[in-house]
Amino acid sequence: MDIALFKYLTGFFVVSIAAFQIAKFLQRKIHFPLITGLILTGILAGSSFLGFIPDYALPKLNFLNEIALAIIAFSAGAELHLEELRSRLKSIKWMSMAQLLVTFVVSSAFVYFISGHIPFMVGVNTNVRIAIAMLFGTIFVARSPSSAIAIINEMRARGPFVKTAMGVTVVIDVLVIILFAITFAIVKTIIDGEPLNLSFLMVLVLEILLSVAIGYVYGKILQSLLRTNLPFNLKALFIIFIGYSIYLLNHWVSYQAELAGHHFELEALLIAIIASFYITNYTTYNHEFEQIITRISPYIYIIFFTLTGDSLSLQILMNVVEIALILFGVRLLSLILGGFIGTWAAKDDFKYAKISWMPYVTQAGVAIGLATMVSETFPSWGHEFETIIIAIIVLNQIIGPPVFKWAIKYVGEAHQKQDFQPTSPQHKAVIFSLDSISLALARLLKQNDWIVKIVTTQKEHNVRDIEILQVYGYNKENIAKLDLGNPDTVVLLYPDDEKNYEIAEWLYETIGSPNMITRLESGAFAQKFREIGVKVIEPTAAMVNLLDHMVRAPEATNILLGFDENQDTVDVEVRNPDLVGLRIRDLHLPQDVIILSLKRRGNTVITHGYTQLRLGDILTFVGSKESLEQVRLRFEFA
Repeated sequence: MDIALFKYLTGFFVVSIAAFQIAKFLQRKIHFPLITGLILTGILAGSSFLGFIPDYALPKLNFLNEIALAIIAFSAGAELHLEELRSRLKSIKWMSMAQLLVTFVVSSAFVYFISGHIPFMVGVNTNVRIAIAMLFGTIFVARSPSSAIAIINEMRARGPFVKTAMGVTVVIDVLVIILFAITFAIVKTIIDGEPLNLSFLMVLVLEILLSVAIGYVYGKILQSLLRTNLPFNLKALFIIFIGYSIYLLNHWVSYQAELAGHHFELEALLIAIIASFYITNYTTYNHEFEQIITRISPYIYIIFFTLTGDSLSLQILMNVVEIALILFGVRLLSLILGGFIGTWAAKDDFKYAKISWMPYVTQAGVAIGLATMVSETFPSWGHEFETIIIAIIVLNQIIGPPVFKWAIKYVGEAHQKQDFQPTSPQHKAVIFSLDSISLALARLLKQNDWIVKIVTTQKEHNVRDIEILQVYGYNKENIAKLDLGNPDTVVLLYPDDEKNYEIAEWLYETIGSPNMITRLESGAFAQKFREIGVKVIEPTAAMVNLLDHMVRAPEATNILLGFDENQDTVDVEVRNPDLVGLRIRDLHLPQDVIILSLKRRGNTVITHGYTQLRLGDILTFVGSKESLEQVRLRFEFA
């Protein structure tokens, strides 16, 4: 490494650390998207403002971009789990096709139509304007799976709308790589003044087919690496190098072709995405690969987005804001039109049509990566192109997440806790079920100046000192008709865990009762209650077993009881039909989650890697609370 490169790298890494801290501060204080904060900090640190990273240093740092692009492509391919898309395959297929084609065609046509008002397109010939418009249209197609996943987890969302949205987001992010490879080759040919003849088409097809084949080979290479017993961090380092080697191979092939007097390029992003897709769907190392990618991606993104900001000009950004706003609006219109067509073609419920575009607004790594490639290939106008794209992506990052959240709430697939608003300084309690225990508790609370109500299905009773609310069935529809009085505390004593949970979840989502307590009849519902904040009282019979475990296995018992703040256990019922028939070894579990047991029809099953899941299986997992929440959402919600 020469002294200059070492100097540039050191300076850039210092800027990246600062950018991350600034971006986190903006995210925490004003809910600014992290990616946007990194880009803006990079702009400020770049040559157009503070000059910490000069223009002449950027070409030497370009290898960081290539490493990041490979990891971004690996990440996109790792999200495409074919087995889990089965139940909504028809909707995903039609919505993906509609969004891809409509967004590409409408956006490209509009950009061409207004090209006379885009500074760097003024005065260029018609063919070149068409080519640049096609690049805009292609990048407008890209989505952000990582943003979609974060929103779905935050909203505890489940249902057909969310599943379709997630499937379409992942599928399109894969397809856009292929579309870009085709479009980019055509654009380079048009701009270079070469004819679009049969020879060109044959070369283009050969480039794509050879890239797919090499992607398969790289998948085998990754599989061989993952098969070894190397430490986790060392495997991660090798995966970064393997990703970068794709670009080194591409440069070598291009150079050899030029020496022979021909133009031939591999599609590096396509190679990476095929390799990742192979590992994810056709090997037993998918879990470890996804864990490694998940672990290294945040660091890669910090470098990539900060470097992207460094390469942008603040002056150009200010000059293209108006154009960016117009094109942002055009992209939204194309998404809306694509949503209507996709819903109609899939014959989905038409209530989804007017909101079907909302999950696809947000863009991130792939879109910026493609814009960066354009900027590097066409330096005369590529920087302005990239700046416009990034300005649009910043708008998408700001508008997209809240719009998607609103859509999830609109279709009723959100399961967040409602903010509790007390209406009186006096404490109120509602007890479900009328028996000796509930009466004793109600009278004790009343003695301590609580307002207490008991909800029961019993028509006849002799209780006069406690207000009794009669209900005709313990379900959320009947409970919603009662005047519960916005209670501080709810006690669920009905001898049916499923009914108690249904009531608790309804209260969680409607009034946000801060204190809910239940007497547990079966361990299957324990974690489900805890996830929505219900305090669980175990049956008296469990006390002996609990003490026994505390004596013989104190560390394990600490985990089971949640005494270890970093770990917990959860019983998860398999309700997602997409997971039925999958082998345990093919599940995509977080690295810090393991399966303790599997119960089927009340019997414990001795599991191994080839055990296939069935609907209604109850698996006991242990791991971090954050990872267990992801597992539960995936297994229980179709």
